Amino acid sequence: MTEWLKTGWRAKERVQMPDYPDAEALARVEERLRQYPPLVFAGEARRLKRALGAASQGAAFLLQGGDCAEAFDQFSADAIRDTFKVMLQMAMVLTYGAKVPVVKVGRIAGQFAKPRSAPTETVDGVELPSYRGDIINELAFTPEARIPDPAKMLQAYTQAAATLNLLRAFSTGGYADVHQVHQWTLGFTESQKAAKYREMANHISDALDFMKAAGIDSENAHTLRSVDFYTSHEGLLLEYEEALCRLDSTSGKWLAGSGHMLWIGDRTRQPDGAHVEFLRGVLNPIGLKCGPTMTSDDLRRLLATLNPENEAGRLTLIARFGAGKVGEHLPRLIRTVQEEGAKVLWVCDPMHGNTIKSASGYKTRPFEAVLREVQEFFSVHRAEGTIPGGVHFEMTGQDVTECTGGMRALSEENLSDRYHTACDPRLNASQSLELAFLVAEELKAFRAGTRQAEAV
Repeated sequence: MTEWLKTGWRAKERVQMPDYPDAEALARVEERLRQYPPLVFAGEARRLKRALGAASQGAAFLLQGGDCAEAFDQFSADAIRDTFKVMLQMAMVLTYGAKVPVVKVGRIAGQFAKPRSAPTETVDGVELPSYRGDIINELAFTPEARIPDPAKMLQAYTQAAATLNLLRAFSTGGYADVHQVHQWTLGFTESQKAAKYREMANHISDALDFMKAAGIDSENAHTLRSVDFYTSHEGLLLEYEEALCRLDSTSGKWLAGSGHMLWIGDRTRQPDGAHVEFLRGVLNPIGLKCGPTMTSDDLRRLLATLNPENEAGRLTLIARFGAGKVGEHLPRLIRTVQEEGAKVLWVCDPMHGNTIKSASGYKTRPFEAVLREVQEFFSVHRAEGTIPGGVHFEMTGQDVTECTGGMRALSEENLSDRYHTACDPRLNASQSLELAFLVAEELKAFRAGTRQAEAV
């Protein structure tokens, strides 16, 4: 394999990236970003890699969630707080189900660019370039708004830095206290519609009461007052990623300084492409989206390219097939990994394969389809004797109406009430927490089945 250079991707085929009309303006922005501090640090990325390595062996479980695409005009402290809050609640419920630590990774502080199914879109007979996320162009359907503007990278950096600052304060300043988080969850189960989750919530209460009686509470246990919270995004806009790439003096390796974990999308995972070339050389843990078109041969090449040292926690395979299709595709990929002896973390993304268009014209995702794909993911791993190591959701802490179903039974008629996403539909706070309870039940059943098999 050739020597890696952080600029090496520029000689490879690039897809899903803009062509900036003003090359000089782009160069000026890249130069400014090269002078800025990294948003994350190598020690944090290494710590996350160790945690993901534990998850790949069943000693932890990954919860990855957040916005489909962060928007500049929806940026606020309240929105960050609400998403962080619901992720803490989900993590507590999943911890109870898995009986192992939950690794918390947000799709936040960097998820500004989005791949699109077509380079252009047509409205009322007018064809314009597609919206590719606020870091590239604007959502407004005008020729001027759709021109890629490199200065938007500077605004994305500023928003990401402010977001990380607040997340670090929330993580260590007492907001994440386990007892407070559980009180929020108890509030959720007070609803009559959530009564079926009350028993699990009461069991968590009993466990916390026991710990307090044993002298383990927030007053004398720092780990009950704070959490490790990491950031992630799709490493799509490589000019931005390269400009924030930094040499780690401790290891002599290069860090993608834009986020703790970056992933390669299902549309940008060409083994000889620019995105694979860039991400193969950074020390961060990386993800790889695996859709129905992923072949065993491509997966073999990508395993060898992205994790040549076969390091636990380095590579997360994020399965995204769609409800009803997991059994058709996941087993062959699992067997390919096993044949190669590769150390990977298997994660389920039940969002991207279950997007439909409603009769009213809104893109949506049925809650029941999302849950079904998660259940199929666990079922396949149970049959293959492998470890379902995490889940990956597009979600928000706000009370949006973008996905149908859930205990509040949102219908297609409700979608227009609070449909705020710029790209793909997200689970709202209630749907996200309900899904966490249901995934926790899958985890409990999986663990019980594993113990029973070991006993035999």
